Amino acid sequence: MSNQRIKTPCVGLCSTVYGDVVCRGCKRFHHEVINWNSYNEDEKRAVWTRLEVLLVQVMTAKVEVFDEQRLRAQLEQRQIRFVPQQSPYCWAYQLIARGARVINQLEAYGMVLLPEFRNWALPELRDAIDREFFLLSEAHYERYIAPKFLREGLELRV
Repeated sequence: MSNQRIKTPCVGLCSTVYGDVVCRGCKRFHHEVINWNSYNEDEKRAVWTRLEVLLVQVMTAKVEVFDEQRLRAQLEQRQIRFVPQQSPYCWAYQLIARGARVINQLEAYGMVLLPEFRNWALPELRDAIDREFFLLSEAHYERYIAPKFLREGLELRV
């Protein structure tokens, strides 16, 4: 596995350039994508933490990681990049995102699907996880970020 530290949540599928307020690739907000390189470490950590919390929420509703060491070893062996400091449920997402079409037995990777998802094909589950992660990010934006921008816009006019 590459020893290079992952420096940004970007996955190379940016949709903010097309006008999305939440990137469909990395799930960051448009202003976070634009300003990322000017953020200090605390600001970057806050974004990483929010993304992790939302992704873990989605993943724990669909999979159980029962062997973190096995999952990590499989990721390293298959050279799938992941952030070691993040939850193993984020690692599980990376595995499913990269290997959905070739994985036959998740148990070999230290994880299982929860009963209500055991009949799902992994590519279908991957797409559902990605959609739900995006919707949660969008809801977070609408609830906590958009109102602030609206207030700031009103204050400027007064």
